[in-house]
Amino acid sequence: MLDVYDDAAPDGLVGGSPHMHLASTECYVVISGRGALHTLDLSGARETPLEAGTVVWFTPGTIHRAVNHGDLRVLVVMGNAGLPEAGDAVMTFPAEIVADAERYRAAATLPSHGSETNRAKDAAHRRDLAVSGYLRLRDALVAGDDGPLRRFHEAAAALVAERAAGWEAIVADGPLAQAERSLGVVRALTAGTAGHLADATLRQAPALTGERGFGMCGRLRAFDVRDEGA
Repeated sequence: MLDVYDDAAPDGLVGGSPHMHLASTECYVVISGRGALHTLDLSGARETPLEAGTVVWFTPGTIHRAVNHGDLRVLVVMGNAGLPEAGDAVMTFPAEIVADAERYRAAATLPSHGSETNRAKDAAHRRDLAVSGYLRLRDALVAGDDGPLRRFHEAAAALVAERAAGWEAIVADGPLAQAERSLGVVRALTAGTAGHLADATLRQAPALTGERGFGMCGRLRAFDVRDEGA
């Protein structure tokens, strides 16, 4: 559950840190408020209005920036459960930072402790740095030059290459295993058997509690929908 940041970046727009996911599709289900989703991909720059009831999703490689026009609250649904937590997102810091793994890590990491006020300042500073790089990419793309965006893709892939080695197991144990179970059910039904129906059950995620974290796009709490027995 995401409450999009309500403070302004240096370009005057209120909202979150532009970034992209390298392996996961992301979906916004807008719960309340108004805003826009600003996106960049090789087809160009877009602004998609957001209001209560809007559902949008974007595939890996889509740079996105949540812009808050007033009390924007979103339920975020991520594909490939486990990959976002494993670090498949890269923020649009300036090219010289994205090209240097140590500088990127230092810029991207927020302190896990400290006062609420100081942590908010750190999150805003990170957001503003990502916006500065995003604006360079956007302006070049609008001018007809997709070179900076392509180079960002390459640099982002290099940043995650080492940790991506562990992602195959996450996909195999999560979304792939779920798809294989679904195929097994369909094949059983085709054969005229339905033993899986005897295992039907209801599960519920625990209520959201505790402090909201500082995410890339805003203050957030995550639902725990893990189902080890499914």
